[in-house]
Amino acid sequence: MITSSQNPKLKLVRALLGRAKERREAGMFVIEGVRLVEEAVKTSWQFQFVLFSDGLGERGQELVKTLTANQIEVEEASGDLLQNVSETETPQGILAVLQLSNLPIPNSPNFMLIPDQIRDPGNLGTLLRTAAAAGVQAALLPPETTDAFAPKVLRAGMGAHFQLPIHSMTWDEIHEHIKELQIYLADMNGRSCWETDLRQPLALVIGSEAEGASEEAGKLASQKISIPMPGNVESLNAGVAGSVLMFEVVRQRSVNSEQ
Repeated sequence: MITSSQNPKLKLVRALLGRAKERREAGMFVIEGVRLVEEAVKTSWQFQFVLFSDGLGERGQELVKTLTANQIEVEEASGDLLQNVSETETPQGILAVLQLSNLPIPNSPNFMLIPDQIRDPGNLGTLLRTAAAAGVQAALLPPETTDAFAPKVLRAGMGAHFQLPIHSMTWDEIHEHIKELQIYLADMNGRSCWETDLRQPLALVIGSEAEGASEEAGKLASQKISIPMPGNVESLNAGVAGSVLMFEVVRQRSVNSEQ
């Protein structure tokens, strides 16, 4: 059992939870909670190690047995030590350090997401979770977008990171991946998404609520699209707006496939 706050594993966990630079250099990230660890197991993600405390519930204890059976390194830590390094308000008593790797972008994708300058972790996590649910084939994160593997993004993503290819790229790299696609930029002054044909291969750019999309995104955009809002509201947050637009793509393509 780990009983010292100076234990190397706890030191690594603190470093990985703290800074994106540490995660990039180590090639690792941390997930917390039973559900996220379960999702990582289901997708056969590469584990470095798992830490748990004696306060773990029955579901968590069964998970520890599964991890052990899968020959994943599992070690118990004193409950207060694990709680002190946790990023969550009510820790469940389990966390895992995973290999930071990217799922491959499929050949000839027809539905991609570009969250541009999204700095709020909750919004980015929501966008990634919705993208995974909507069948988006990859999320390309340009500069100035928050780190997709930050703790709050991972919690809001609810396992999307294990299903959706998520790649941080320069704008030049992004352009190479989307040059065969129509680029639709979410903008309050754009054409209504209800009146826009979203059945063709496309990339959807969602800018931040505060600043909108970057100049680079604007240069790449084929067309600007908006969400009609009959109510007296100026805008939606990025997570909600992106979710509406992604599922409008799903709706249009579903209708088309049924005809």
